Amino acid sequence: MLTDDQIQDLAAELQHSETSRVQLEHFSKRFPGMTIEDGYRISRAWVAMQLAAGRRVIGHKIGLTSRAMQQASQIDEPDYGTLLDSMLFTCTPGEVLDIPFTRFIAPRVEVELAFVLKADLTGPNVDVEQVLAATDYVTPAIEIIDSRIEQFDRHTKVMRKVYDTISDNAANAAIVVGAERADARATNRPWVGAILRQNGAVEETGLAAGVQGDPAIGIAWLANKLAPWGESLKAGQTVLAGSFTRPAAAKQGDVFDADYGPLGRLQFRFV
Repeated sequence: MLTDDQIQDLAAELQHSETSRVQLEHFSKRFPGMTIEDGYRISRAWVAMQLAAGRRVIGHKIGLTSRAMQQASQIDEPDYGTLLDSMLFTCTPGEVLDIPFTRFIAPRVEVELAFVLKADLTGPNVDVEQVLAATDYVTPAIEIIDSRIEQFDRHTKVMRKVYDTISDNAANAAIVVGAERADARATNRPWVGAILRQNGAVEETGLAAGVQGDPAIGIAWLANKLAPWGESLKAGQTVLAGSFTRPAAAKQGDVFDADYGPLGRLQFRFV
């Protein structure tokens, strides 16, 4: 387990990477004995730095929700990170939102369903029924993930380990919202689908069933995972349930259109 001083130093490195847009080498290579708990301690230390700088927590994200991604990361459960107010972008229907590319290092776009809560969810025994009762509405959301810690080692080309991704706030960088709002119970959640177009070409398609069968399952899982840390999901927060498409790499000038059919669309470009 890493010491408190090491945790603070690594969190500070993440912050410097974000501002300088220079990626870090894998923490797991420098500290081969680090654990998943160390990763979450680093992530929390980084979030504490953001709060001290005046930012505000607006929710959470769940990642690695598909079985294929878990197997690739050699884990048997998802991971999670924290959403901050500085990460939020809101689309206006019918318009293309401009997002500054220079805010990111290596952005990738993921298609998700977000749950906006009207009541707290406190583990350890939260179930899907409680999630639905606590949800104000569900809405389409795009997560922009990024890599403050390089995805592949610059020397060996070995992929980073899950400890690195968790340390890096589960790779979260931004969230895009602004489409329709729907009742969580009335919506056939597994059958929510989306078409992601990049520069006019269909890049990805998917169904929310790819997120553990029902995105609400992940929200319950997260509430229960936060409990040992003395944390919970709060009323008013937005929770990203996990991507149901592969991440699409973005470059400056790219235009994205995420079409969720009856739930509307999110259109944005990196400028």
